[in-house]
Amino acid sequence: MRLDDLDPNQVNIDDQRGQGGGFPRLGGGGGGFSIGGGKMGCGTILILLIAAFVFKADLGQMMGGMGDAGGALPGQEQPRVAAGETAGESCKVDKASLESCQALQMLNRTWEPLFQQANIKFDRPVLHFYSQSGQSGCGAAQSAMGPFYCPSDEGIYIDTDFYKQMETELGASGQFARLYVIAHEYGHHVQNELGTSNQVRQLQQRSPRQANQLSVRLELQADCYAGVWAAKNADKLEPGDMESGLNAAKSIGDDTLIAKSGRRPVEEAFTHGSSAQRMTWLKKGLETGNEDSCDTFADLKR
Repeated sequence: MRLDDLDPNQVNIDDQRGQGGGFPRLGGGGGGFSIGGGKMGCGTILILLIAAFVFKADLGQMMGGMGDAGGALPGQEQPRVAAGETAGESCKVDKASLESCQALQMLNRTWEPLFQQANIKFDRPVLHFYSQSGQSGCGAAQSAMGPFYCPSDEGIYIDTDFYKQMETELGASGQFARLYVIAHEYGHHVQNELGTSNQVRQLQQRSPRQANQLSVRLELQADCYAGVWAAKNADKLEPGDMESGLNAAKSIGDDTLIAKSGRRPVEEAFTHGSSAQRMTWLKKGLETGNEDSCDTFADLKR
């Protein structure tokens, strides 16, 4: 995928690598950043009439948005990467950082106008880089957790060494596989910004046995949103991108990850969706480019 040249003013970055970090380096343009969550003022207004159900889950449910929150893919000990002093410096620490920042910028440029059109307040998320360990508004961040979104501080957290694990341990290679990671976590931000998290949390509280199923639906919707983002930037897609993304979705399905760990996959235990489900919803987003098509909760409303 051809990424736009980076404008540091278009992204909000927090760099916790090395000895520093912990404070947001905000871009100068638009958006903004609020701490503490509580963004529930939108009521039942849904972006472009999408009925999204979102919950602010405990850290154990939200961690590892792309993979297994239980740390099935522990990272190797690596030297800590020095943090940048500005957003521009942090984004240029290495190629993975730059790519992540460029993807974030394009995600902002795609989703923010949709919220504006729907007259829904939108805050740009903060991309938090950390190495091995860090801190989030949801608690400790550790490499073994994989990339995750924290609704409390509207942050996307990533140790970019995860990309190496994707390729070497999961067989999910290619640039678009990496972009899918960021786009998926950004999908959780889109859900959070809709202000409907209490609805699903209440559903979980009323029906504890459905908690995992609701989590799966949330994750699949984020997969679909990732595909929608790519489709809305179809002019920048390159041959092989779709295949790379679908292969990544297949590689991080619950059934695939559980089987690789030597256990028998049990659907009732899934929290992110099977490989087939993740591929299906990512593909739906890619093919339709329409966020209305991402209603993974449709049958619950009947």
